[in-house]
Amino acid sequence: MKSPKVWTAMTAGAVVLSLGLSACGGGDDGDGEGGSAATKFDAGSNGIVNPSDKKGGVLRMGMSDDFDSTDPGDTYYAFGNNFVRLYSRTLMTYTSKPGADSNKPSPDLAEAAGVPSDGNKTWTFKLKKGLKYEDGSEIKAEHIKYAVARTYDRGVLSHGPAYFPQLLDAGDYKGPYKNKNLDDFKGIETPDDYTVVFKLKDPFPEFNELVTFSGQTAPVPPDKDKGAQYRLHPLSSGPYKWEGDYQPKKGGVLVRNENWDASTDPNRKALPDRIEITAGLEANEVDNRLLNGQLHVDLPGSGVQDAARQKILTDPKLKANADNPYAGFHWYVPISTVNIPNVECRKAIVYAADRDAMWRAYGGDVGGERSTSIQPPIIAGRQKGTDLYTSTAAGYKGDVNKAKEALQACGQPNGFSTTMVYRSDRPKEKAVAEALEQSLGKAGIKLTLKGYPAGTYTAEQFGSPSFVKKEKIGLGTYGWAADWPTGYGYLQAISDGKAIVPAGNSNPSELDDPEINKMWNDVVKLDDAAQREAIYNQIDQKIREKAAILPNVYAKSLLYRPQTLANVYFHAGFGMYDYANLGVTG
Repeated sequence: MKSPKVWTAMTAGAVVLSLGLSACGGGDDGDGEGGSAATKFDAGSNGIVNPSDKKGGVLRMGMSDDFDSTDPGDTYYAFGNNFVRLYSRTLMTYTSKPGADSNKPSPDLAEAAGVPSDGNKTWTFKLKKGLKYEDGSEIKAEHIKYAVARTYDRGVLSHGPAYFPQLLDAGDYKGPYKNKNLDDFKGIETPDDYTVVFKLKDPFPEFNELVTFSGQTAPVPPDKDKGAQYRLHPLSSGPYKWEGDYQPKKGGVLVRNENWDASTDPNRKALPDRIEITAGLEANEVDNRLLNGQLHVDLPGSGVQDAARQKILTDPKLKANADNPYAGFHWYVPISTVNIPNVECRKAIVYAADRDAMWRAYGGDVGGERSTSIQPPIIAGRQKGTDLYTSTAAGYKGDVNKAKEALQACGQPNGFSTTMVYRSDRPKEKAVAEALEQSLGKAGIKLTLKGYPAGTYTAEQFGSPSFVKKEKIGLGTYGWAADWPTGYGYLQAISDGKAIVPAGNSNPSELDDPEINKMWNDVVKLDDAAQREAIYNQIDQKIREKAAILPNVYAKSLLYRPQTLANVYFHAGFGMYDYANLGVTG
């Protein structure tokens, strides 16, 4: 789960919207290394810290750079999918509970999970009746059909997932911006106002999981859609609505949606009266504001930077207000199979990489575990795998001699030059790029490093095959969490040739291998989950054999929760705190 596009040239600097930065800094409830029972280190990884049903107050969120999009149908970053639940509802959603239950699908707009027929090629959902948008109008099945139809036009919605165009039996349908007759979209049928029927080209047994993970079934009335500009004020179907428009690179404010019916929505507590978002802050400034109580939440949810990490881990009172869960992300490095087509040249990169330095760039032990497979441990049936081209005996420091042998085999005995990209507002990613630059240089592989903002990185730079080709990008920093916790939900979007799209491409390696592609085509026809898992592990192995991905770190996030933040728990489905259920005490 990841992805982003450039929003128009707005002011790049951060603004403080009415944040009232004298906000509560919080008292001291800690009592030594672990703090009180409610504020022990890592307590939020498995349970609820400061549980509360108290409504009221202002929740303040901040981030470096920006969302990929605030349009529920056009976001792919995990934190975007988490955040849009505040103002959008979908057919299914992740269950709002701590622990393993949070990975389970739960009905949202739908009365129940989808019912398969025709050998898993048809999936039918029944909507709850009487649900309303912020303007009081009723949510109808046709609006969900239209929402999915929008995702067919990558020229307008370039950030979000591309599963529906891959899976639905819709012929050469191009989306409603090119064809306004929704009857021509055959991939979904709506026999009445409360029934949505998905028609698939092939069997797909994990369809309920697919529908759960993203915002692409959040309903959109056709007469309210503004194309790419819809992101500035998506019509709310959830507990909050935008107060005015969202301002890219600046922020926005969410207030209560009086037409939301809490009795139909067990997955959102909607505790704060108001939620204020500040975008465009420098990453260390976000951490500073968290630690001094000016912010409650770092929106990207991937953990604090090095300076704050050191403060938290060396101060028992701060540490008592932090969690260090396995986030479900794998921070890895895709290697372009287009710009570096020779597998031996790609192997040379993997051999030479100092993965110990890369691991330390993410924080060492508190940053995660060195990876041996592409799938992280959270994935059902995942096998640990083997580091095919990494010398674990040498302490993951890299093997220059093996790298030079591979360079000889690929016809580049003196090495070669390529470009590596990273997200410029994420210091940990810059440190990883610098570590690779140094270690690959020892084998004669010269990297030119270039940074780009997170808000555009995965749509218009590393996620744009034309940009990657033009700029001769060979590799880049990347992170991926499962779209849903199976091998398909983790691996397909990053390794299947048919998943490559012109913008918001989640397969920046551009791996388009006939054998792997066939395995993806065949695996969905299997009803037995264990049989599918065995094939997912085979695909994982083949990705590593082809050196299309340099494994790095199964991420652990060091998350800080100010003492004024209530109802805090780690949500495994999103790999961070559950934003739809947070509250505040000051």
